[in-house]
Amino acid sequence: MAASLAPVRRRWQGERMATLELTRVLAPRGPAGALVLTDEEVAVLGGGKRAGVLVRVGDREARLRLGVMGVENLIGMSKATRTDLGPEVGQQVTATITVDEAPREVDVPDDLAVALAGDAAAKDAFEALPFSARKEFAVWVGGAKRADTRARRLEDTLRLLHEGKRLS
Repeated sequence: MAASLAPVRRRWQGERMATLELTRVLAPRGPAGALVLTDEEVAVLGGGKRAGVLVRVGDREARLRLGVMGVENLIGMSKATRTDLGPEVGQQVTATITVDEAPREVDVPDDLAVALAGDAAAKDAFEALPFSARKEFAVWVGGAKRADTRARRLEDTLRLLHEGKRLS
């Protein structure tokens, strides 16, 4: 089975990633909206079925990710993303999509960075998390308005990291 995957891996690494331009209705999917892509469109992009993508609508751009739900290839758009990009569920959207190969970095609040710097095990656990889980911790700690709430969230973050757990 590994032999059948090798040509695909070489192709993805050797080819320049394509740009896909499409116009379609932003489909409702739960509380979010999604651009539904065909298998052929995903193949044209060249990054695989779960690739990070840059989606441009007009002069606005968002870093998103391809996903698979059931048999559909989707680029999900939360309410926040739709607000940033402009389209609403049910509206026709013209989008330019490219594979996003840039590393995904999280803006870590200063006090969380200090706490992680002082706790090597928590720092290692944090850095081992996927981008979305690291971002969730950073937003959770950074979103606290009161000092006591922020301190409690920092403490809880370190505890969860030591336990190998995520927020959700």
